Amino acid sequence: MNHYFTLIIFLFLLPQINNAQTIQDDFEGNGTINTWAEDDCGLDISFTNPYKQGMNTSATVLRYSDNGGQYANVRFDVSGNLDLEDNHTFRLMIYVPANGLTGNQNNQVSLKLQDGTLAEPWVTQSEIIKPIILNQWQIVTFNFKDDAFRNFNDNSLPPSERKDFNRVLIQINGENNNDRVVAFVDNINYDGAIKQDPIYDNLVWFDEFSNNGAIDNSKWFHQTKLPAGGSWFNGEVQHYTNRTNNAIVENGILKIIARKETFNNQGQTKNYTSARLNSKFAFTYGKVEVRAKLPSGVGTWPAIWMLGKNITEDGAYWQQQGFGTTPWPACGEVDIMEHWGHNQNFVQSALHTPSSFGNTSNVGGQNIPTASTEFHVYSLIWTPEKMIFSVDGKVHYTYNPAIKDAATWPFNKEQYLLLNFAIQPSISPNFTQGAMEVDYVRVYQESPVSSIVAIHDDNHTYYPNPVDDELNIMLEDNVDSQVALKIFSTDGQIVRSNTYPIQDNKIILRDLSQLSKGMYIISYELNNKIHSFKIIKS
Repeated sequence: MNHYFTLIIFLFLLPQINNAQTIQDDFEGNGTINTWAEDDCGLDISFTNPYKQGMNTSATVLRYSDNGGQYANVRFDVSGNLDLEDNHTFRLMIYVPANGLTGNQNNQVSLKLQDGTLAEPWVTQSEIIKPIILNQWQIVTFNFKDDAFRNFNDNSLPPSERKDFNRVLIQINGENNNDRVVAFVDNINYDGAIKQDPIYDNLVWFDEFSNNGAIDNSKWFHQTKLPAGGSWFNGEVQHYTNRTNNAIVENGILKIIARKETFNNQGQTKNYTSARLNSKFAFTYGKVEVRAKLPSGVGTWPAIWMLGKNITEDGAYWQQQGFGTTPWPACGEVDIMEHWGHNQNFVQSALHTPSSFGNTSNVGGQNIPTASTEFHVYSLIWTPEKMIFSVDGKVHYTYNPAIKDAATWPFNKEQYLLLNFAIQPSISPNFTQGAMEVDYVRVYQESPVSSIVAIHDDNHTYYPNPVDDELNIMLEDNVDSQVALKIFSTDGQIVRSNTYPIQDNKIILRDLSQLSKGMYIISYELNNKIHSFKIIKS
């Protein structure tokens, strides 16, 4: 007699795809929920299923045991806030045996959403109550857009219009009673996902300043051309030069040096010189880390910052490469670190956009008492949603405008790095020279999917990965003769569905060369357990 693996696949079974965290638990080790907790009742998330019948023959389930607690419920928290506008449905399976009940409460299950970050989360609660039938497994659906709901606060918006929920509670047969309830829950899932911040851990560009002498001109460009009018912006009084007098690498440290000296260039004579470096690398989204020690003294103004690659600024590197199409501030400016010598212990970060520029309102900073005596790591994390600024890991400002358009968020295009040391008109007459010292500059972005020779999943091994034409799936202790298997694209579309023979504990998927390059998800079920893994089609 032939045995078949029956495929039961939902996208929520895949823990993370494209920086989104799904919400599901089958209580057999395949879930993404690891924050289960109970209030006023008992909870067991690996209880042997006492009712393997009907639609649910799972081996283990969640056991809910209310021994008379007034507000009994089980709950879990998620890693971010739910967005119920497009995805608003929770589902679960439930079995309530009649012999597990006392009292005469309505037989019902409620699913509640709250903001679990508050001291009194229930004040934010929105709840849907559904009737249940005793002595049978059933699927119950909670649709927070279309179902009747009940808000704790009558003035709260409908749940589908809110974005403050991050806690899910399940309660059976109501609250404010002392009746006993035993119930079993399985296969809870949400039809959406929690968006996760990208993880920027792949070093894509850097300068460790390892070679003494002039800057590495494969990585940096000296911007020296004066703007129209013969002086730099903001009343700065220096010339920027391309000399090693003003930018030099010594003993693993880049020194951008401002000097008091008479210097004539481009028909203009000025009494101070310094350097302004443009990176020959531009990028969109990632993490920037610059370890630096800052100069001191009234009138000194060092900066670590970024400008849009598309800026129309005569003399800038990317303008000379033909990319200049957009004036400031429409190109966007990101000030990772600015320091003014008249406010010695304070460093600042800021954004300049068409909605706020110059004396911008998008600004934050912190006190660094040793800014000019010790090295500190100045960091920016730039995602499609926000920018986070920190010093030595301590965050002092986050920019995350509610409306992202050309006026508030020109930061969906490439930016490049600048390092400079400006001199203000207020410079002390006693100033002779100072330096911003830089230990390293590093840019990280998301890691590409690893090239893994073989993936091991319990007793299954998949190879090769990436794959060109033929993929092998090795099984152990298998007695079945064939398997129903599906291949999904990352947007959930089925691109192939076949039944494959199993020979010598091995499944061979052939003709994968017909697939387009990219990532795919392969899934099948064995012994009531879903097996899903990602492959890269080369």
